Amino acid sequence: MPDKARTLSLKNFVVALIFLGVGLFASTQVPTIEIAWVTAFLLLTIYLFALEIVGVDVAAVSIMVLLGLTTLLAPVMGLEEGLVSTTHLFDGFASNAVMSIIAVMIIGAGLDKTGIMSQVASFILKTGGSTEKRIIPIIAGTVAVISSFMQNVGAAALFLPVVSRISARTHLPMSRLLMPMGFCAILGGTVTMVGSSPLILLNDLILTSNTALPPERQMETWSLFSVTPVGLALVVTGIVYFVVAGGLVLPVTKSEGSTAGDVMDYFRDTYGLDYVLREMRVPSSSDLVGKLLEDIEHSEHLRVIAAIRTNKDIAIGAGGVARDTAIEAGAVLGVLGSPKDLEAFAHRHGMVVAPALDNFADALSAAKAGIAEVVIPPGSQLIGKSARDVWLRKRYGVSLMAMHRVGKTYLAGEGVRDMPFQAGDTLVVHTTWDALTRLGKDRDFVVVTTEYPHEELRPQKVIYALVFFLIALSLVLFSDLRLSVSLLTGAVGMIVAGVLTIEEAYDAVSWKTVFLLASLIPLGLAVESTGTAAWIADRTLTLLGDVPVWTLQLAIAVLATFFTLVMSNVGATVLLVPLAVNIAIRAGADPALFALTVAIATSNSFLIPTHQVNALIMGPAGYRVPDFMRAGGIMTLLFLVVEMIMMNLVF
Repeated sequence: MPDKARTLSLKNFVVALIFLGVGLFASTQVPTIEIAWVTAFLLLTIYLFALEIVGVDVAAVSIMVLLGLTTLLAPVMGLEEGLVSTTHLFDGFASNAVMSIIAVMIIGAGLDKTGIMSQVASFILKTGGSTEKRIIPIIAGTVAVISSFMQNVGAAALFLPVVSRISARTHLPMSRLLMPMGFCAILGGTVTMVGSSPLILLNDLILTSNTALPPERQMETWSLFSVTPVGLALVVTGIVYFVVAGGLVLPVTKSEGSTAGDVMDYFRDTYGLDYVLREMRVPSSSDLVGKLLEDIEHSEHLRVIAAIRTNKDIAIGAGGVARDTAIEAGAVLGVLGSPKDLEAFAHRHGMVVAPALDNFADALSAAKAGIAEVVIPPGSQLIGKSARDVWLRKRYGVSLMAMHRVGKTYLAGEGVRDMPFQAGDTLVVHTTWDALTRLGKDRDFVVVTTEYPHEELRPQKVIYALVFFLIALSLVLFSDLRLSVSLLTGAVGMIVAGVLTIEEAYDAVSWKTVFLLASLIPLGLAVESTGTAAWIADRTLTLLGDVPVWTLQLAIAVLATFFTLVMSNVGATVLLVPLAVNIAIRAGADPALFALTVAIATSNSFLIPTHQVNALIMGPAGYRVPDFMRAGGIMTLLFLVVEMIMMNLVF
């Protein structure tokens, strides 16, 4: 680990030197000191985003604060005034785009709370049969439609349990279903102007650019379905691609090659877990008396998931059995492990093994507890922390049995509890169903297992959810209200009608996305108002020379595709829209069309699993990076071709 840390530090240092060199060279080329400073901020933003020195939201907030400080430091920096006025520095938090994204997230959570997704899964199973070529179009098409009206990572997270259920019932590997679902969730974000953050943000960026344009060059904003023909063509392309070429590009991973009907058979085939549950009593003569659970679990390759101590109360679930629990004489333990390991453990320490579950027969019955799969999603607060760091069993009531990461499964006894979590990790845990239900409400986890007894959703509220969704959609389509007001009408209506509680609405919002978007808006303003975008556009046109307009548009699309692979799609949009607008104006093209080209191309993120949706599905399906490069490489090229053809045909 120290060697790896030194390698990363060296890499970051080398890249920093490269960026510094580029910045110094650019400073000798720029016409004004304002453009020099804005260019420096742009390079710093790209550097922080690309190498993830800090979280992207932290990087964005830091850039915003630094822009604000230029008002104080203007004399030292050689500026007459700050790059962004402090009176407008926080306008992003009240922007139409940010409020629209918050509303979309709440509406999506409201629809999910009514159990509509379970009905969708049942419909797919009923109409799709059990063949891959029939199920893929239905799954991909459905998630694309859902993704066109809510954040794509939210749509993918909602559909992950649906695909898991379909996989279990049809015996189709999840690796054959999740990539089409994930890719089409991303593509679905291009169907409407509220389907992805870049498209929601686009109209605000257009209005910002208009402030620097003469009246005759003012751009019109895009309506909700302006982009629909292009988005539908992209979705259809993705579906046809997987139906025709899925057999060649979709992997059958070892982790998901079999989905047996019996639960333990499934986990045995999938993760190599040959575990059974035994009830054991600790005699006073045992050498385990006085030891802590963490002293024995790692070396003995087992998990203690329940205990009855001298107070006779059953300890199970959150706060029940932690690693610092001391073993008492006469205690009864519920122990999970392989038959061989459990037999050796009992013999070695003189344990009395019950022939069947007695004390735990009810508490650990299949109706109340069992084994489940949980995924660590992008944005989880647990990323970078281990199960030991967060006291996973004590705090959340789940006992970690195995972790599946990038095609490899790490079992208990192999240091799995000390491994820092990564986005996309699949955790195999033993838990009570009550604890798993609570976990399903926690934004730090995505629960894949759906076939377990848990609390009912709010199906009685489905009419309210649909009514307020349709009200919001109607206001967007048929009124002159701002997008944010229209969408918030639907979101607030769901809260007032009891579809969601206000706490659930707060939890539904990805505040990381909100701060990322709101904090980058001042940077876009600085790029436009100081003339930096115009200067970069001039230099780009000079470099490219006299080329057709469609070539410039393609270059913009390719540049946006590259940026979205190494940084957030929101960041890429904020940085490139002003540039695209200025290039279009100087080339005599439609600046609004070039801006739309950027916002759509930032969804072309299939080549590597850097997109949040791709990171989410990587663990459950057992995908590896080469799997994305093989399937995503072709999808990337198809995306560019279809985008260019459709945009020039439609617009």
